[in-house]
Parts: sequence; structure tokens; C-alpha cells
Amino acid sequence: MRVPPTWTPVIPDGDAPLYERLVSVLRADIGSGVLTAGVRLPPQRDLAYRLGVGLGTVTRAYVEAEKAGLVSAHVGRGSFVNAPTAHRAFERDGPINLAQNIALSSPAGTRIAEALARVRRRPDLLEHLAYAPPMGHEAQRRAGAAWLARTSSYESVDWRRLICCGGAQQGLALTLGALLRPGEVLLTEALAYHGLKSLALHSGWRVRGLPMDAEGLRPDALEEAILATGARVLAVLPTLQNPTGRIMSRSRRDAIVAIARKHDLILVEDDIYGAYAQDAPPPFAMLAPQRTFYVSGVSKTLAPGLRAGFIVAPAAEQFERLLDAVRVMTYAPPAFGGLIATQWIEDGTADTILAEVRDEAAARLVMARQLLGAAIETPARTWRRTSGCR
Repeated sequence: MRVPPTWTPVIPDGDAPLYERLVSVLRADIGSGVLTAGVRLPPQRDLAYRLGVGLGTVTRAYVEAEKAGLVSAHVGRGSFVNAPTAHRAFERDGPINLAQNIALSSPAGTRIAEALARVRRRPDLLEHLAYAPPMGHEAQRRAGAAWLARTSSYESVDWRRLICCGGAQQGLALTLGALLRPGEVLLTEALAYHGLKSLALHSGWRVRGLPMDAEGLRPDALEEAILATGARVLAVLPTLQNPTGRIMSRSRRDAIVAIARKHDLILVEDDIYGAYAQDAPPPFAMLAPQRTFYVSGVSKTLAPGLRAGFIVAPAAEQFERLLDAVRVMTYAPPAFGGLIATQWIEDGTADTILAEVRDEAAARLVMARQLLGAAIETPARTWRRTSGCR
């Protein structure tokens, strides 16, 4: 199968090397369906002539495209477009596990080879073979803070209070483990994330699930529980709460902050889905920075296998307390998954991956509406915000 003679990619202007821009056009044409699986790309010399560029530029672009998994090269036959991971036939034996919410993997999958090639050229690569500092490498902490600021509305995040960890689940374990002793009460939503409940069971904490309404946790129920139990810590997921998908309004967040200040309550905010609700109110970490531990990561946006998570501590004393927990539990955060995430954040690939994952999430939400109809929970504002994150 040959590419039609009229197909000639238009390479946009830009600061990136010409071959990189050619790869970007190739990726876009594959994603849009202009180039379908199995199509043979033009011979390198022919394409170079049509574009008016050097043969070396096209050769380099084809090599990088193969590294990125976009094409497969066969000696004597040419280069052929690969089928995107999302379009390949999917087969599974046995039951499907609905306990996990896993983001689309193909946007990251088509770029991982390219990321590894760039990581190989990083001047700080060998530093990551040694133990990281307990708070993580500075480059990863800075990149994590920048990512949170531009994707999760956490505009005031300070990288110097950010600790890298092996995913958001480990972030919750380290944070809550530093705050609670066995037998103490942990407050959370009545419908809570199953990983949080498993963590509490393993750690010996007594979970008190609090009543919810269309916006999530009810402030009156929170105050009643504090008075009844003497609890000191609330674990809460205010943006796209798991499993309900609810989003707290600004007024609801302000009410919970007021109660937390009144009763000296510590907030542990899980904001793993913050990047999917760009118009959500500011996180608790901005509304009550002195008493909020903020936990997030890239498992729901880039790739769960990176195991790159972030904890932001309220102040210096809590920061050191968390570092003690890191030293005891993990000694140091993992380095290479976070390094790949850092590379993607620094060169802008992370933003592209996130945009594609958001689009797919929005498309699947449309399908869910069509299939489930009235069975979907009624608060339309929550669903509009989710589907509007493109």
C-alpha cells in the first residue's frame, strides 16, 4: 500500500530542529487518520526532494519515528505506519477488574522510545544511578511543581516543599503514616477511594466515613464527627472525587477550611484527578496552606508505570517529618520513572499526552452518557466540567 503522490506533509515553523518538526507532523497525520496503519511512507529521497530539505533530515526523522514506535522499517521494502495501540484488537480472558481507573496508555506509549533517547543525553543521567536525596532530585521537584501549577490550579506551589515519591498511593501512605498512630480515627468521605480504605486497614486506623451530597463531603457532618471522635486528620478528594466524580464548589471548600481552622484539623488532599477539571476551584493547599498536605502524581495523566508522585508539605516542620518517614519506609524515592516524567514535563511532551488523554476521556464520557442515560448521576455541572477538559 503506497502513500498517494499528493500527500506532502506541511512542516510548521518553529525553534525545534527540522527533523523533530517532521516527526511531529507524521505523528499528527497518523493520529488524525491521514496515514493509516500499514501505509508505506514515501522513500526518503523522494520526500526530501518534495519538501526541499536535505536527505539527512528525512533520514533522521524516519529513525526517530521508528524509535517512537510510529513506524516500522523493513530493509528493501520501506517504512510502514504502525497501528496505534488504542486501535489494536483487545482480548482478555476472565473477569475485568473495575476497581482500577487507568488512563489511556497509547499517548505515552507512542512517545516512550523518544523520551528514553532524550533521557540518555541528559547531563544529569548518571546522578540517577545513585540514591536520590530523600526529598528527590531537584530537577524532578522543580518539574513536579511546574506541572502541578499549570495543570491542577495549584499556582502557589513551592518546589522547595515538594517531596517526590513512588506514586500518589505511596504519597498517601507516607503522609498519613507520619500523622496518625494505630487506633486513631481517620475521617474521609463515606464513599471513599478503595486504596485509602485498604491503607487504613493495613495501618490500623479507624475510618469514619462522613455523609455526602451532590458536592461531596458535607461540612455539618464533618463538624459533628470531629466533636464525636476527636479526630485530627481528614483525607479528602475534593476534585472529581473517587468513586463519585463530584467536584466541591468554592463555597463548600471555604466552609470545610473554616471548620478545619476552628478545630485544628489537618487536611490531606488527594488531587490526583485535578488535571481533568481545569475550571475547578483552587485546591485546599491554596485555601489553607498552613494545614494541608497535598498529594498528587502522574499515574492518571501520563502513565501509571512511571510511579512518579508528589507530596507538598505545609511548612518546614512537617516537611522534615515527612522526610523522616521517607528515610524509614523507602530510604529514597525512585529515580528513573520520575526522570522520564521530568523529561516530558520539561520538553512539553507531557502537555501533549495530557491533552490526548483528556480528549479520550471526554469521548468515553459521551459514550457513557449514551449507554447509561438516566442512570448517570444527575448533577450536570460535574459532568460538564469533566467533559470540557480538552
